[in-house]
Amino acid sequence: MIDQYQTIETPSEGIYKEKGSKFIAFAYPVFSENEFKEKLQQLKKDYHDARHHCYAFRLGADLQQYRFSDDGEPSSTAGKPIFGQIQSFKLTNIAIIVIRYFGGTKLGVGGLITAYRAAAKDAIENANIISRTVDNVYEIQFGYEIMSDVMNFIKKQNLEVISQTLEEKGVIQFRIRQSEAESIVELLKKIEGLKIEFLTTI
Repeated sequence: MIDQYQTIETPSEGIYKEKGSKFIAFAYPVFSENEFKEKLQQLKKDYHDARHHCYAFRLGADLQQYRFSDDGEPSSTAGKPIFGQIQSFKLTNIAIIVIRYFGGTKLGVGGLITAYRAAAKDAIENANIISRTVDNVYEIQFGYEIMSDVMNFIKKQNLEVISQTLEEKGVIQFRIRQSEAESIVELLKKIEGLKIEFLTTI
């Protein structure tokens, strides 16, 4: 099971200029296609006067989900070179959107490929590349009477808590590395009166 991957820690930007044209690249860590679409829509709003909004993204530790677009540029001159940089840096859960302001001089196929590749590369090189694990997210619910047992378990297993509400009834969401999830969930189930639910994988 592949449960580790490389991505960027926070959004970053890159730029490339050629013959008056300006290529601005925005790289984002993303975990779903919807998240990517939101970033694209926002950039189209913020840079509505740009001629092209070309992109590539890849999702998942298995590297199987990806897409790229030339957004009106000649075929394979924008999306593919952007995606090529994602591949060569071995990244996933990342989206790179490159917007272009036309400078009046055509760059030709080779010039465009170079420009989109260079802008994407600059954005990646300006980012902090990190290793992440594929994690399962669970929610547990429990009564006050077993709260100390639950809290001790979480501390002992060093689980990463995402959110918690500890009132009359406790509700905690936490993440566990996927490869360790099954054994930890089995141990949790031994605490009587505890309700556990799998939420998602991130």
